[in-house]
Amino acid sequence: MVLNPTMVWLVAGAILCLVELILPTAFIAFVMGLSAIAVAAVSTVLPLNLQIFLWIVLSVLLVVLSRRLVKRKAALRLDATEAEALTEILPGENGRVLYEGNSWAARCEDTGVTISAHQRVYVVGRKGTTLLVLPHEF
Repeated sequence: MVLNPTMVWLVAGAILCLVELILPTAFIAFVMGLSAIAVAAVSTVLPLNLQIFLWIVLSVLLVVLSRRLVKRKAALRLDATEAEALTEILPGENGRVLYEGNSWAARCEDTGVTISAHQRVYVVGRKGTTLLVLPHEF
């Protein structure tokens, strides 16, 4: 089966949107996926080089616009204080936690403590896209 450009853009857009569900990328993958879906709509009338250029322009434009819509301080605020460790978090290393229904990278704030998988943890801060956690018993 030969994929035409429209199908390629639709599949790429769907994959990028799904990536946002797995990896929190601050909506960057999502808006790139939306851009790919928009390009799929016009791919039958534009040559490939213009399709790629349009995708890049739309992606950059949507990322910039999405940054203006999300208030910086609100994005840094942590609403929930509890999470569940999905993987073991060794001292000084990252693991994964389930926080507000999403999987996040996490690091234990206490460098001498190991957090086991499925253990309840407190979210005490955030550094970039990595949550800082402490064991529930702490």
